[in-house]
This record gives sequence, structure tokens and C-alpha cells, in this order.
Amino acid sequence: MQSSLVVSFDAGTTSVKTLVFDQDARPVITTTSMGYDLHTTSDGGVEIQVPDLLAASLNSLDQAHKSLEQLGRKPDAVAMCTFWHSFLGVGRDHKPTSPILHLLDTRSQPAAEQLKRDLDEKQTHARVGTVFHPSYWPAKMLWLKANRPEWVANTTEWMSFGEFLFLEFFGRAHAATSMLSATGLWNSNSQSYDTPLLKHLGLDPEQLACLDVLDQPARGLKPEYAKRWPLFAEIPWFPSIGDGAANNIGCGCDMPNEFALMVGTTGAMRAVFERPSVEVPEGLWCYRLDPRRFVLGGALSNGGKVFEWVMERFQMPADWEAQLSKVQPGSHGLTMLPLFAGERSTKWRADARGAITGLNLNSTPVEILAASLESVALRFRLLYDILADRLGAPERVIATGEALRRSNVWTQMMADALGRPVVASTEKETSARGAAMLVLERIGAVKHLSAIPSATGDTYLPRAEFADAYAEQLDKQKTLYRRLFETP
Repeated sequence: MQSSLVVSFDAGTTSVKTLVFDQDARPVITTTSMGYDLHTTSDGGVEIQVPDLLAASLNSLDQAHKSLEQLGRKPDAVAMCTFWHSFLGVGRDHKPTSPILHLLDTRSQPAAEQLKRDLDEKQTHARVGTVFHPSYWPAKMLWLKANRPEWVANTTEWMSFGEFLFLEFFGRAHAATSMLSATGLWNSNSQSYDTPLLKHLGLDPEQLACLDVLDQPARGLKPEYAKRWPLFAEIPWFPSIGDGAANNIGCGCDMPNEFALMVGTTGAMRAVFERPSVEVPEGLWCYRLDPRRFVLGGALSNGGKVFEWVMERFQMPADWEAQLSKVQPGSHGLTMLPLFAGERSTKWRADARGAITGLNLNSTPVEILAASLESVALRFRLLYDILADRLGAPERVIATGEALRRSNVWTQMMADALGRPVVASTEKETSARGAAMLVLERIGAVKHLSAIPSATGDTYLPRAEFADAYAEQLDKQKTLYRRLFETP
């Protein structure tokens, strides 16, 4: 009997890729990554043109279908994951009425501040698991009403890009609880739209994803797509889940005793667990993987981008990694806030910006790099402390993301800053893999996600001799933050 095959489509924040996984969630086919452009504006806008992302998606699925034809195999299902918080309008003709607003679009910051004045943010956070921040739909919706009224007037439904693909392929948008839970409009405990918030925004549930088909797969592609992809035409396509949730399970973190630490362009620390309900701690967000499982964690707008910023702007020696390994934490005398793209967790200050103090004439590029990477590790320590307080200290932290793969020293810094063992995941394309794993469970190919092993590499143990230095650096970072952003 042949192993089940699952096609897994992954739309990330900068590129699209489609893979095919077997029943053990091992890749059988990997397509070429298809990039697409982010359009930025001087006032903080970050948009994606729908035709650009749709074209990249179609080309990626074309590649996967061609490879399966050559393999002579028909897949059992299609899994999907797309970047969380994507937001666009669609009209009666099923055509986009707006570009996709990216999670890093900060134009709605004034609208987020207005929501804080109009509503009780703590109560709202307790219900929907999110704060009032430009990342989420409520602030974006208010901004659109004030600044793009023509988009609002022409829109009959608001959706994520994953839902738009279902509308394009099947004529009806299917949503997953995972995507709705990260909009800022969804009560993850009651598993329903948050009525007080919708009322305040003037939103009708009819303008949002239909709950009649929530989490349900679709079959029967529209004729033009059935002709284009005959192997995909009648198999179940499962609604897109959030890329962060998929990343967690793709690296093997599907239990609360393991935290996932992801450092790509941005960063996140998350835990997945099954409970009837959850009380959301201040400073973190709470979404869903599916109707059974929560995802609790925090996100950083500044992860690998900080690494990239330093490497691009300072002339590093060829042996920078070796030199970096010799820099004792805090010995450089620098204190840094790596908030170049504003702050999400834990204070959610979109207006916060990066800062570095302690520079002198002897400061070297490698020392600035050390301070930068330490500072990001310390931001993760803030997330870790809240998560561990709520869920208990994890047995280990599993590290993923291309940014960490660039530097073993940085991964060691993470272990030192967290005070817990950090295990490097050797799984690649973890988001696509996680989406496939969830579908393998849904179609009964495996009984539970935990039945699928995930590969890991080196373990980085925290070095006790540096614990005090990191604690001191964290105190200095908190003090700098207070002086810059909390002093009247």
C-alpha cells in the first residue's frame, strides 16, 4: 500500500512555495520558491498587489502538479498555510477591491490608539487574545473607513489571502479557525466572532468568513482550474492555517512542554496545547491551531532583520563568527533596543524605535553585532518569562528559522539568555510541513500529530557562568526602554 501524499502550499511573507509530503511528513517534491513584491509607502504602508501574489501561487501549484504527473501519483489532499493577519476586501463579483494589507503596515497606528480610547483594551484582549495594534484587523478597518472609503464601499466581504484563494479556485471562501483567531475579531474561547467589537466597528458577520464551512475542506475545482490541475480537481483542499501555527507543529512543537523559537525576518515564540479554554496573559497573544488546540505566544517585528541590518551596514571581518564567539556577553558596554520596525510583544508600541547606547571610539563592528544579537535574545527572554509563568518551564526550546542557521553563536546566545536548553531543528520548510501534518491527521493517515517524528540537530546548553551577565543586560534594556518610551 502506497503512503499518503499531501500537497502543501505555503504563502510566506516574501515568497510562495509548494511541497509534497509523504505519510511521515517527509518531502517528496519541493518546488522553486516564487518571490513577490511588497509595496511600501512613506507613511508606513506595506501592501501586496493581489494579482502578483495570485500569479506566484498559480505558478507554484503548477510546478507541484507537473512534478506529481511525472511521478505518476495522485495526492490525497491539499494543505495550505499563509501568513497570519493578511487582510483584503472582495466585491460582489469576487474580485479584489483592495490590495492585501501586510501585517507590518503601520498606517493604522492612530486608529489603534483611537480604539484604546474608545474601548477597554484589557477586556478586549481577554476575549479575542489580541491588543489594539496595526497588525490586526480592527485598527486596519478603522483606517480604511477614514482613508480609503471607496474600498470599503465596494467591498462585500473581508478575508485573508488564503480564503481568497478558495474563492478563486472553488467559488466559495473557506476559512480555518486558525486564520480567524489571528484577526483580532475572534473569541477563541467561545469560538465565535466578538460581538461587542464587531458592533463598535460597524461590521456585519455577513461581511466576514462564513462559519457554516469553517475548517471544512472543499472539493471540485472550478472548470478552468480542474483543467489546469486534474490531479487536484476532486481531492479535498483544506482551508489555510496560519504560518506561525504551522511552523510550530512542523518543527515538532505540538505539546506545552516544548516552546518553539522562530527567527526569520521577524521572530516569534509559541506553544501549542489542548485545553477547554485559556486565560490570555498580558503581553502575549492567543490564537488557535484548530478547534482543539490553542497557540499562545508573542511575536517580534525585529528578528533576522536586525542581523541583516548590522551585516549590511558595518564592515565585518571574514572571521566574524569566530570573533563573535569570543565576545563575553555585556563586555562591549553597549545596550541596544532592536525595535527598528516598532514593537509587537510585549508592550505593542508600534511607534517604538531602535536605539543603542554606550558607543565609544573603540567600539568594533563585531561588538555592535554581539550587542544586536544579544538584544534580540533578550526580547525573547521577555516572551519566555510570561509563557513559562503560564505553562511552566519547558523541557526544551526548539529553534527554527533561516536567520538562526546563519550563526551557531546566536543560537548559543538564545540558550544563555533563556536559561534553558535550545535544540536546533533540522527540519526545513517547517510551515509547509506543519500544514501537511495537520491534514495527515485530518484525513486519518496518522492518529495524532505527535506520531510524526521531527528531526533535530545540536543541543545548546545554557552556560551558567553567563546567567548574571544576561540578567544585568536585561535590566539595562528595560531601563533604556522605560526612559525612551514610558517617561512622561
